[in-house]
Amino acid sequence: MQNGTLLAAVDLGSNSFRLEIGRFDRGHINRTEYLKETVRQGNGLDADRNLTPDAMQRGWDCLARFGERLAGFKKTQVRAVATQTLREARNRNDFLDRAHKILGFPIDVIPGREEARLIYQGVAHMLPQSDERRLVVDIGGRSTEMIVGKGLDAQLMESYRVGSVAWSMKYFPDGQFNLRAFKAAEVAAKAVLDESLNTYQAGSWDVAYGSSGTIGAVSDVLTAGGWPAGVVTQAGLDWLLDRLVKAQSADRVRIDGMKEDRRAVIGGGVSVLRAVFELLGIEHMLAAQGALRHGVLYDLIDREQGETDLRSTSVARLAARFDVDAAQAQRVSAVAQQLFSRAASQLNAVNTERPLRKLQWAAQLHEIGSQISHSDCHKHGAYILDNADVPGFAQPELHRLSLLVLGHRGKLRKLEVDFEDRLLMQQLLCLRIATILCHARRDPDLKGMQLETAREPAKMFSLQCRPGWADAYPQSAHLLGEEVLAWQKTPWTLILNCP
Repeated sequence: MQNGTLLAAVDLGSNSFRLEIGRFDRGHINRTEYLKETVRQGNGLDADRNLTPDAMQRGWDCLARFGERLAGFKKTQVRAVATQTLREARNRNDFLDRAHKILGFPIDVIPGREEARLIYQGVAHMLPQSDERRLVVDIGGRSTEMIVGKGLDAQLMESYRVGSVAWSMKYFPDGQFNLRAFKAAEVAAKAVLDESLNTYQAGSWDVAYGSSGTIGAVSDVLTAGGWPAGVVTQAGLDWLLDRLVKAQSADRVRIDGMKEDRRAVIGGGVSVLRAVFELLGIEHMLAAQGALRHGVLYDLIDREQGETDLRSTSVARLAARFDVDAAQAQRVSAVAQQLFSRAASQLNAVNTERPLRKLQWAAQLHEIGSQISHSDCHKHGAYILDNADVPGFAQPELHRLSLLVLGHRGKLRKLEVDFEDRLLMQQLLCLRIATILCHARRDPDLKGMQLETAREPAKMFSLQCRPGWADAYPQSAHLLGEEVLAWQKTPWTLILNCP
């Protein structure tokens, strides 16, 4: 990545949407612009966990303004991520389909642990490098993330479904503040966070940091009230609780340092923060400058550097965890990538690095379900990918990999996939043919073999073999003939020319 490149991160949080734009400079990112809007989508989930029309419209309106600012940015310069509210929303695709078009860039709904990892990256990159063991806590609108790490390495990560918006709605529904409500909210938060005690207890970390949202707001109020700048303490939380109870309601809160948009969710946020302090035995917490959006920016850099892409490491670890036959995975990967590259060169295609990398990952993981069932390994492998927390991946990325793993064998007509997605179809065909050619678990003979893809709008593939290849490898030729029949039941056609 060249110095001076502009990068942008969009964070679709449960309380606020944020846009961070920075300029890359020798491994660091210097802020050039920051926009924040209180959208409060987290209180727009109805009883059936569907986003209300008003909540969706608030989000679309905000993203339209962000999209205008991002005009001219390339796809590789921008990443948008969504968190707990859209993880929960049953109708999230209704929101995301239009949101993608309005913003102009895809929006990744990231798993809770991936959110935690990115939060830690954002915090760690904004702190001086040291050997201290760091506890990072981020209390968002509908979830709370906790991470223990050292340097830039996040070692323990978890996300809990408790946050300022959710707890304010549940325990302070009319905005009324009293000690009984705060006590009930704290007890409920501890019940959710209780399992964190064994992992994040005092002694497993040296310094506690609070990121973004609630903790930043509490720190600002305490600083304005004369407490040490940038530090949250138990005594300071007690003082703030007393001020909130005396105010009796969110509408009547008048405290220096508290922004107008924070009053409606401060009750829930303070309750969760007090629960964290008590459970983990925290005496003081430092307000961190880094946050999720900063982690997303630095992750963009890593994704551009293929050899340092965390996703490649995660794929290797997942394959090892399920005892995948590494030699076979490498064999299938090499063949699939060779076929894809040949087809791409025939079309004079450019920018094949990303699809090739994802095809490689799919090949590495195509047999992860074999430990459960050999005959249905593709089904179990797809299930694993759709339900696993894999560091570095957003849920849509994992689902796309799961579709390739599911479709690497078996009937294509039963595959719930967009057959109009030409890139996915090319990746799928290359993976299926590679699996066929490597069926004997030895390196296949690819001499003279060429895969071609017809230009749009035609939906046609053609596989050419050298004369005599079919006679030399009759079993492989038979399986390729069966593959031709499988594609006949889709909108695509595979022509086999193996004399």
